[in-house]
Amino acid sequence: MQIVAKPPWYWLWDSPEIDSPALLIYPDRLEQNIDHLLAIAGGPDRLRPHVKTHKMAPVVARHLARGIRRFKCATIAEAEMLAAAGAADVLLAYQPVGPRITRLVSLAAHYPAVRFGCLVDDEAVLRQIAAACAAAQVELAVWLDLDNGMGRTGIQPGVPAADLYRQMADLPGIYPGGFHVYDGHLRQSDFEDRRAASDAAFAAVEALREELLAEGLSVPAVVAGGSPTFPVHARRAGVDLSPGTYVFWDAGYGALCPDLPFAPAAVLLTRVISKPGAGRLCLDLGHKAVAAENPLSHRVRFLNAPEVNFAGQSEEHLVVEVPDAARHRIGEAWYGVPWHICPTVALYQEALIVENNRVVATWPIAARSRRLEF
Repeated sequence: MQIVAKPPWYWLWDSPEIDSPALLIYPDRLEQNIDHLLAIAGGPDRLRPHVKTHKMAPVVARHLARGIRRFKCATIAEAEMLAAAGAADVLLAYQPVGPRITRLVSLAAHYPAVRFGCLVDDEAVLRQIAAACAAAQVELAVWLDLDNGMGRTGIQPGVPAADLYRQMADLPGIYPGGFHVYDGHLRQSDFEDRRAASDAAFAAVEALREELLAEGLSVPAVVAGGSPTFPVHARRAGVDLSPGTYVFWDAGYGALCPDLPFAPAAVLLTRVISKPGAGRLCLDLGHKAVAAENPLSHRVRFLNAPEVNFAGQSEEHLVVEVPDAARHRIGEAWYGVPWHICPTVALYQEALIVENNRVVATWPIAARSRRLEF
C-alpha cells in the first residue's frame, strides 16, 4: 500500500487548473486568527477591526458570527460593504473632505439602522460635516483624530484639541464618538519596548480625556492601536481595539512582531514563466500582483523556495536568483506570503478559497473599488 505524504498547508492539488498570479485565502487559518484576536481582547465587545486589509463581505460575516459587530474602514466603499454585510457600527477612519462628505451622509441616510462615524481634526471640516448632516436630517458620530506621535493625520492632544472637541459636542447634526488614536509608528520588535513606548505616547491622550470628562463632556470611547500595539491597549480600561492585518497576517508583521500569535492566512500563487540565464528564474509576480512599496528584498517570502535572492521586478515580472535553477521547471507553482498584505489584496478582484488543499469557492473583493453605489 502506497502512503501519500500530507502536503504542506498552503499546497494546491488543483494548482494546474488555477491561473496565476492568484490570491489564495485559507479559512481555517483565518478562523484561528480571529480566535487569537478574541483571546487578546477578552471577547468581542472591545473590538472594532479595520477591514482595509481584506475588503470582503464573507470575512465580515465570519466576524459577525463571533459577535464582532463594530468595524473600522478607510473608504466609503468599505463602509458601504460593511453596512450591506450587516455591521451595526461603522467608523470611517478618515477625515472626509470634498464630495466624500456628501457620500458619507447619503450612505448614512440609506442605512438608518447603522451607526456611522468619521474622524475630524479641523474646525472648518467639522462645520461642513455638521451642516451636511443637519441638511439631510442625519446624525453622524464624529471622532477626534489625535496624533500621539505618528505625524500623519490628527491633532496633538492639548488646548486646540480640547477646543475642537467642545465644538463637536455643540454643533447640530453630529455628536462626539470619542477619540481615535493610531500609533502605527510604534513597531518595536521587543514587546516590552513596544509597551513602554505606547504607554508614554498614550499619556497625553489619557490626560485630555480626563480634562474633558471633568468638564462634564462625554468621551464615549477611545479607539486605539493597530496590529503591533493593540495587545498593549488591550490592557487599558475603556479603550477599544482596531487591528487589521491580524486577519490574514503577512511576512512583514511576522518578522516585526514575533510575540503575536497570528499566522499567514493569505498566500500568492505564482509560476516560473522563464529561465533567462544561469541561476535565474522569472515569475509572473510583478508590481501589479504584490505590494511594491517596500525594498525589493521585502515584498514576498516564498514558502516552497525560501533560498532566493531578488534580482529585479517590473509590472508583470519578478526575477529571482536561486542556487539550483536546473531543478526548477517552467510552469512550476510557487507560493508566497506577501510582506505587506493590505495593499496586495487591493490588487485582486477576487480571492480563491482553499480547503483541504483545493480551491472550493471564490470571494469577490468588492471594496477594492473606490465606489460601489455611494
